[in-house]
Amino acid sequence: MNHIRNFCIIAHIDHGKSTLADRLIQACGGVTQREFHDQMLDSMDIERERGITIKSNTITLNYRTPDGQDYLLNLIDTPGHVDFSHEVRRSLMACDGALIIVDASQGVEAQTVANLFLAMEHELELLPVINKIDLPAADIDRAREAIDAELGLDPFEAIPVSAKTGVGIEKVLAGIVEKLPHPTGDPNAPLKALVFDAHFDTYRGVILQCRIMEGSLTSKDTIHFMHGGRDFVVDEVGYNQMKLCPRKQLSAGEVGYIVAGVKSVQDIEIGDTITLLDRPAAEPIPGYQAARQVVFSSIYPMSTDQYVDLTKALDKLAINDASLTYEKDSSAALGFGFRCGFLGLLHLDVIQERLQREFDIGLVISAPSVKYKLTLKDGREIEVDNPSYWPDPMNIESATEPYIKASILTPEQYVGPVMELCREHRSESQTMNYLSVGRIEVISEMPLGEVLFDFYGKLKMITRGYGSFDYEPIEYRKTDVVKVDILVNKEPVDTLSYLVHRDKSRTRALHYCERLAKEIPRHQFKIPIQGVIGGTVIARSTIAPFRKDVTEKLYGGDVTRKKKLLEKQKKGKAKMKQFGSVNIPQKAFVAVLRADGD
Repeated sequence: MNHIRNFCIIAHIDHGKSTLADRLIQACGGVTQREFHDQMLDSMDIERERGITIKSNTITLNYRTPDGQDYLLNLIDTPGHVDFSHEVRRSLMACDGALIIVDASQGVEAQTVANLFLAMEHELELLPVINKIDLPAADIDRAREAIDAELGLDPFEAIPVSAKTGVGIEKVLAGIVEKLPHPTGDPNAPLKALVFDAHFDTYRGVILQCRIMEGSLTSKDTIHFMHGGRDFVVDEVGYNQMKLCPRKQLSAGEVGYIVAGVKSVQDIEIGDTITLLDRPAAEPIPGYQAARQVVFSSIYPMSTDQYVDLTKALDKLAINDASLTYEKDSSAALGFGFRCGFLGLLHLDVIQERLQREFDIGLVISAPSVKYKLTLKDGREIEVDNPSYWPDPMNIESATEPYIKASILTPEQYVGPVMELCREHRSESQTMNYLSVGRIEVISEMPLGEVLFDFYGKLKMITRGYGSFDYEPIEYRKTDVVKVDILVNKEPVDTLSYLVHRDKSRTRALHYCERLAKEIPRHQFKIPIQGVIGGTVIARSTIAPFRKDVTEKLYGGDVTRKKKLLEKQKKGKAKMKQFGSVNIPQKAFVAVLRADGD
């Protein structure tokens, strides 16, 4: 066990985690030069294209030190984006140490600090690494100052590397062996194994990624999930070494995979504790937290005959992504669809992209919303995330919405615009911490619903890309939230209803009305488009009608003939308006909701 190291790589998004993992894999001979490609541990096309890690991945490497000692290094590459922090949390539970990467040109960012606190919560040993020293803008001394001032780690322990060119990789491997602790655990105790990840294989079912804390596990053992209460017989155990490498057994301290005939990821809980059925452990491993969905949106197929395809596609995605939740939903305008729960806007974006790309399904996605808690006048308490289920305002006693504690790191010159941006998004309190020369942390408490739409994009714009953002949910607070309905020709369009704070209701209603007025084709009669709260109209646009020239055939005579024809046309238009229905094209929904999401 002294020759095993379990560690993960944590950092802010785009600080070079996957590139460093590539160099470590190459240095340890984990893959041949012919098989190598960039971002080895990012298995999805969308991860490689966007240059982000969405799903954490693990690999076991064999490392021989210069003095001839053999070590087993279990590396877990984790995501950096705030939406996937639960992946990082699970990975940290399976580790004894972590490499924390700081970009030599950008310094410490918001997610770096958040991941540091997560690692300290799990009592991990941290080894700082200064990456991207090959860049012209790299400032290693300033990065060391930031590591000391903002992370509270020893700046002289930090190893300067260039993951791109391979400079300093040997020092990182030596640091992992010397500075990070080896795992502890009794191989003869009852089995305790932490399931920190899982993925679905078409031929073998769910393959579990596990860290053995105590005891040992061999094939043909019957395992028991302590939270889920289900039992399975183990078919195979082994190491992940770019491909599955079977072993006779996994012992305390080791990280590997288990194949046990599990049919779906929903049959188990990620973060569960595995023990042996005939020799169970006394209690599960503490510290597990379930993934919390914070953004909710309805997904409809572009054409109704694709509903069955969408159902199958979501089933397949949920097999690999346990944090996606969905239930059936329907809309009068768009037909049948699903109400889905996501971890954040990037998660929603990734799922949408995968549905369109992997399954070739055109989608219409409703405006994202958060979960509100309502107290009704009869004393009942309910949770609502879908405008369709919003009760009559007369029955609502009070409403609360989720708040977050946002941490924004920004260069000093952009503090004014950042604080103004927070105020525009209903920030309730703002404090500033001076971290190092020229860098300030703005901590603000604000509603989660305000961050959903354009906050992150605006922050990047006003800070010229240097601002970074991280948040954690804190509590529910009282709010004045209203349901805004959009009426087209006085008929409500349920898909376009949304929940919003009263102060922001008119602005968004106006935006919806103007967009629809541009997208809906003109009819023979005038079409009013209105945004309403209850019976009160708060915004309106009008689509002018086509007008046929009924007086064209007249060649003279008295003016009363002309008036008579115009009067007849006017009556006909009034009758048409009464009985005529407005055809809203699909692209109108897409345009309104996309513009809103942007």
